[in-house]
Amino acid sequence: MSKLTHINYAFAKIDSSNKIIMGYPKYDPQNFAALRQLKKQKPDLKTLIAVGGWDWSERFSDAALTEESRKTFADSCVAFIVEHGFDGVDIDWEYPVQGGASDNVRRPEDKENFTLLMQTLRKKLDERSAKDGKPYLLTFAGGCYSTYIKNTELDELGEIVDFANLMTYDIHGTWDVRTDFNAPLYPPDRSAVEQLNWSVDKTVNLWLNAGMPAEKIVLGIPFYGMKYTNVTSSDQNGWYQTYSGGWAISYQDIAEKYLTNASYKRYFHPQAKVPWLFDGSTFISYDDPESIGWKANYIRDRGLGGAMFWQITQDNGTLLDALEDAMDR
Repeated sequence: MSKLTHINYAFAKIDSSNKIIMGYPKYDPQNFAALRQLKKQKPDLKTLIAVGGWDWSERFSDAALTEESRKTFADSCVAFIVEHGFDGVDIDWEYPVQGGASDNVRRPEDKENFTLLMQTLRKKLDERSAKDGKPYLLTFAGGCYSTYIKNTELDELGEIVDFANLMTYDIHGTWDVRTDFNAPLYPPDRSAVEQLNWSVDKTVNLWLNAGMPAEKIVLGIPFYGMKYTNVTSSDQNGWYQTYSGGWAISYQDIAEKYLTNASYKRYFHPQAKVPWLFDGSTFISYDDPESIGWKANYIRDRGLGGAMFWQITQDNGTLLDALEDAMDR
C-alpha cells in the first residue's frame, strides 16, 4: 500500500432527487473513517468517492439533464466529500447514450450533458477549493470501445478533469462466443473472426485520437480473470475455442486453486502479452507479473499518466507488488 497515490472508494449512488448518497450505509461510515485514518499515516495519499459503476448508473442521465439537476448533483458531491474527508470525486457513468445495465435511463443528449455535468462539477469543486485552500480532484472512468468515444466528448472532457481511468479490461469475457483474453495488450492474430479483435493498445489509440491528453490517461489493469468451462476443443491450447459456461474469477482464487494445480498448464501469448491457463477443458485468462511488466513498459513508452486496477480485494498481494515494482523501473 505504500506506493499507492490514489484510492477510489466504490461506490456511492444517486437518489431520486439527483443527489449522491452512500451505496452501503451499513459499512461506509466505518470504511470512510478508516480511509481518513490511513491519510493521517500517508498524508500524500488522495482518496476519491466513485459514483455509479455498472449497478448504479441508472440515474446519471437524469442528473445531467438540466442546469438545475447538474447543480444539485454537483453540490451534493462537494458536500459529500467535505463531510467524509475525500479529496475528490470519480464519475463512473456506465454509459452515456447507450449500453450499461438494463435499468439505465438513456438519452441521445447524454453525450453533451455528460460534458456539462463535468463542467459544473469542476466549477463547484474549484469554488470549494478557493474557500478552504484545498485542491479537489475530478476524474472519471471511461469505456474501451469505439461506441464510448462516439458517445462522449473526450477532447472537452480532457480539459476539465485531472485524469481519466481507462477501463481496459472486460475486453473479452463470457458473453463472447469463443474463449478469449480479458485484457490483451495487443490484438493477437487469429483465423476465425467471430468476435471483435480488440486490445488495450487499440483503446489507448482511440482515446488519444479523440483528444484525451496522454498524461491524463490512467491505464486500467484487472486483478481478476475470466474462467471458461467446457471448452469444446484443445486446439491452440484452448484459446479462441467455443465453450458452454464461465464467470469472472479473482487473481487470489486463480493463485490458490489453479496456479498450484498440476492439471493446468500456463501459456503466454507472444502478441497479446498476456497469460492463460488450460487443463484440456477449462480456459482461464488473467494478468500476472509478466503481463503487468509489459503494461508498465507500455505506460512509460506512450507517456501515459499511470496505472490503476480493479480491484484490490481480488489480489493476494502478488499483482500489486508486481505493479509497484514494474512502475518503478
